[in-house]
Amino acid sequence: MKRIVIAEFMDAAAVAQLRERHDVLYDVALVDDGARLYKEAKWAHALIVRNRTQVRGELLDALTQCTVVGRLGVGLDNIDVAGCEARGIRVIPATGANALSVAEYVIASAMLLLRGAYGSTAAVAAGRWPRNALSNGRELAGKTLGLVGFGAIGQLTARLAQALGMRTVAFDAMMDGSHPAFAATGTQPLGLDALVAQADVVSLHLPLVDGTRNLFHAPRIAAMKGGAVLVNTSRGGIVDEAAVALALREGRLGGAALDVFEAEPLAASPHFEGCPNLLLTPHIAGVTAESNERVSSLIAQKVLEALEP
Repeated sequence: MKRIVIAEFMDAAAVAQLRERHDVLYDVALVDDGARLYKEAKWAHALIVRNRTQVRGELLDALTQCTVVGRLGVGLDNIDVAGCEARGIRVIPATGANALSVAEYVIASAMLLLRGAYGSTAAVAAGRWPRNALSNGRELAGKTLGLVGFGAIGQLTARLAQALGMRTVAFDAMMDGSHPAFAATGTQPLGLDALVAQADVVSLHLPLVDGTRNLFHAPRIAAMKGGAVLVNTSRGGIVDEAAVALALREGRLGGAALDVFEAEPLAASPHFEGCPNLLLTPHIAGVTAESNERVSSLIAQKVLEALEP
């Protein structure tokens, strides 16, 4: 029997599955108690985390018995993957398990921001009738969705968008135009500049690496099609948040949905105050009841396989 430490939320059924075969410490408070987490890490053969636990530095040094880190999600920027590999620790993300949740978030955000009609409840209930003001909303059908990053989530998002009548285009620095994913999804490959200029909705699906940091800075946001919508469900450091806020205030962007931020949790951010057609959510695009079950079940299975070859 081996020791598994779970430092962030995991679905109860998956935790029970792990406990059937191993000694499990499941405590969501560990992520905020570094000293205790480092202490428990010394005895861990496996560590399971979400996006807040920083598996690097002191914590990584404490993982002297660990052979596997399970990531309840897909982004790995909170994990020193190279450092893990150097220590013989296998890092396992929940690839694909939350793709549908993210794709649905993108489509729902795009529909809400283009239509612009869903913030009127208080006014209508109070007896006001803002019909004229809300009659210029835009339909999703016939618009172009530009996907920056075309992995599993981008491809699924393209399929959902096409079912609603959208044209889809995509850019991925790791794919050339002959990659079969483009033909399989009916998506046109474009260079990044061409995509930004054409898309009515730009959705980001990228890891945060040196080449993508601040990729959507002020000049690139300024190059977007007038009235376009920006959706970021990938990583916050890819987008210049102040530039997004300014573009919204100046009416150059038609809307923005930001689920991720350069610093999380997001501190008070005066630059976002009063921005029109802005959605801010706390890094939950990939988190639903169903995706939690899928992600947790997948990681439990993969961790068990890694511990019991």
